[in-house]
Amino acid sequence: MATGTKHKKKEAGKTSSKRRRAKRRRRIILFTVEILVLLALLGAIATVGTLRKIEKIDLSEEDIVLNEQVEQNETLKGYRNIALFGVDSRKGKLGKGQRTDTIMIASINMDTGDIKLCSVYRDTYLNLGNDSYNKANAAYANGGAEQALNMLNWNLDMNIKEYITVGFDGLIGTIDELGGIEIDVHENEIDHLNNYQRSMYMEEGDPDSKLNENIVRVTSPGLQTLNGLQATAYCRIRYVGDDYMRTERQRKVLMACMEKARQTSPATLLKILSDQVENVQTNIDFDEMAAILSDAANYRIVDQTGMPFQEVRGSGKIGKKGSCIIPLDLTENVRMLHEFLFNEPAYVPSDQVKQYSEKIKSDTAQYHVQ
Repeated sequence: MATGTKHKKKEAGKTSSKRRRAKRRRRIILFTVEILVLLALLGAIATVGTLRKIEKIDLSEEDIVLNEQVEQNETLKGYRNIALFGVDSRKGKLGKGQRTDTIMIASINMDTGDIKLCSVYRDTYLNLGNDSYNKANAAYANGGAEQALNMLNWNLDMNIKEYITVGFDGLIGTIDELGGIEIDVHENEIDHLNNYQRSMYMEEGDPDSKLNENIVRVTSPGLQTLNGLQATAYCRIRYVGDDYMRTERQRKVLMACMEKARQTSPATLLKILSDQVENVQTNIDFDEMAAILSDAANYRIVDQTGMPFQEVRGSGKIGKKGSCIIPLDLTENVRMLHEFLFNEPAYVPSDQVKQYSEKIKSDTAQYHVQ
């Protein structure tokens, strides 16, 4: 009996010890979770604080004009459409007076988180959002983001009210802080990539600029890691495939940045955001920006394209306006755009778009179109 009692006490001791160890493990796990939650909260606070340093522009909703058909389009209400502008500028000059080297629409499906990207070629002959016609990139130069948004909405039957503008410095710095991005460089792109690196240094005009230290020549084709200056120079190439391939390169860089960001720690991403705030202008509310960032893991780019679409575009010199990309039928381009972004193959463009389409045909009929 004594032996049996000792054995029971010994087993009870083991059980008690196991319970203490399990309880201690639970405390450690709970403590770890609490620390992670605290870090997440601090990160959110830091994010909002950082975002408040971004150049925030308040645009009056009355100045962003949508046509009646767009306002009544129920399909559009299921998407968040944001205009992305890249300006050919340095030193934080992001507003009116700058031509947009990049014009892109990011359309987010609010149910799935899927993102589709569509570049609007900067030389596209369109209504500039004030009933004058010229290259699309003149809209931002003439009237800033407000006019550029109207240009996109009027010509494309869109409902875009939000935008983000980034300058060269912002792109260069972001990619460098991400540790570079993976890009498959083609043989016929190498010389132009290196030439643009040099020209961007010359534009800086400062012989002591750190930009000079970053000029690293690309010497061979293939998949490789490009630094910020190299990747930005890659975005600017327009002598291989004209503006069509140039915008495709821009989308490749954006997608590579997003992929690299997915592999980057939140702390590093916060630091990048903090470092680059002076190179970003937007009208998105700070709380909205924080919400987008906190939900970033649920977003993914699923498709990308450029417009005017190949089947319904041409090119030609339009008098003093120079070489333009011409939407041969703006109405059909808009139908194709809505099919691509919103899965609306039967979309019927508005009377407003039909009117602009006829005006573009009239303006460009006398010029050589390829």
